[in-house]
Amino acid sequence: MGVYTLSWMDRTILSILAEDLKAHFSLSDAELGFLHGTAFGVFYALFGYPLGRLADRWNRVRLLSICIGLWSVMTVFCGLAANVGQLIAARIGVGVGEAAANPSAYSLISDWFSRGKRGTALGLYSTGFYLGQGLAFTIGGLVIYYWFSTYGDVGPFGLQGWQAAFLIVGLPGLAMALLVSMLREPKRGLSDGTYPPEEDKIWLRFFDDVASVIPPFTLYQAARCGSRPLVLNVTAAAVFAMGASALIGATGDTLQWIALGIGFYAAFSSAQMLRNRDPATFALTWKTPAFLYTMVGFGFASMLTLNMGFWTAPLALRSLPVDKATVGTVLGVTAAVCGMSGVFLGGRLSDIMLRRHPAGRIYVGLASAVIPVPFVIGMCLTQNPWIFFLLNIPVVFVGIMWMAAGAATIQELVMPRMRGTASVTYFLVSTLLGSALGPFLVGKISSATGSLATGIMAGLLAVPVACVVLWIAGRHVQSAEATKVDRARAAGDVN
Repeated sequence: MGVYTLSWMDRTILSILAEDLKAHFSLSDAELGFLHGTAFGVFYALFGYPLGRLADRWNRVRLLSICIGLWSVMTVFCGLAANVGQLIAARIGVGVGEAAANPSAYSLISDWFSRGKRGTALGLYSTGFYLGQGLAFTIGGLVIYYWFSTYGDVGPFGLQGWQAAFLIVGLPGLAMALLVSMLREPKRGLSDGTYPPEEDKIWLRFFDDVASVIPPFTLYQAARCGSRPLVLNVTAAAVFAMGASALIGATGDTLQWIALGIGFYAAFSSAQMLRNRDPATFALTWKTPAFLYTMVGFGFASMLTLNMGFWTAPLALRSLPVDKATVGTVLGVTAAVCGMSGVFLGGRLSDIMLRRHPAGRIYVGLASAVIPVPFVIGMCLTQNPWIFFLLNIPVVFVGIMWMAAGAATIQELVMPRMRGTASVTYFLVSTLLGSALGPFLVGKISSATGSLATGIMAGLLAVPVACVVLWIAGRHVQSAEATKVDRARAAGDVN
């Protein structure tokens, strides 16, 4: 939970600093959305695949501690960036570092807790989402307010308030990396009583996995699998390139669509390589409709959470007569208290609902997506601070309940040895949909209309999509879980 807290602090500190960054670097709302969502999200998803596969083979505690150190250093570099290019590069570094966090943590927690308690355990872990977001809001708002009050525009070492905030949230991660390195690695498959054999050639396979998602090495990897996979890979690359080119021509947002095109091409390449190298894992993930519907459905459900997580603070600062310290403190306390309660209760509720219906966890996700909608609309329309902050409470509390439900569902659709890969496949697609697309589209519509409220309300169109896909997922999960062992063996799994 501490790891996840620091992860979300470093990831979301950009929200409360958005107005300062916008002024300092002369950014548009679309560029802010790209910086927060796409620059982070695409590379988070891209490197999540090889790092998630590594979590299935190597020491998860060691991997996690190394990556904590990496993303913490990159957060510090965000505060030292001299231009937009350096800031984008640092945000990419944060994404790469954080890519190993969830696959490692999910796999560890799934070995520490049995199936009946896994949703609760993952819910407790997931409270770090809002604890980190709450601390980011609070720390960022207070640092900027008091830094300016004390030093004016420039303080000690030539730092501005937004730079100091990045340093203050980034540096504690180095201590956390040391602490995590002292955890004991559990035996893989411990809670399920199945113990897969130790993997060999770990690093050779890791570099193969890296090459499976990083162009142009993807072409070499496809060629190794035969002429037909190579032709399919080249065709997919051409299709994604043409799609990105068309969107660039229509919108003018070059970096956004290049990055997203690379991301979806990487997802295709990773699935293709997984099919050739690990047919059993492919059979239980990409080839399983329940897994696909769950992955896409929760990806669209996350769009509301991620949009509000980033754009709520800028919306408050633009539409309400309040200062950064007040916005940061109120949103921070709301996120920490209501968000932590919501995500933990969501995990607990998903365990309870599972006992009543095989698709119980999916139903928790559906409710979590639908209930916040009228409250979000109210926040966009009001100019009263009290009403705004009160309406934000159910948005935060209910809007995050999907997280543990989705994570637990994914873990239960695969075998223990596949959990790291399953987690990272889940996050690969859901991040490309929720993080790399959501905040940017809100910012793009805001830039086009001159109204951030309009952009946020337009982002709610993701909710009906999420509902339809999750409903379909709910009709498939029971049979998928019941047949996973047989399907894995039929695909060649011997464990």
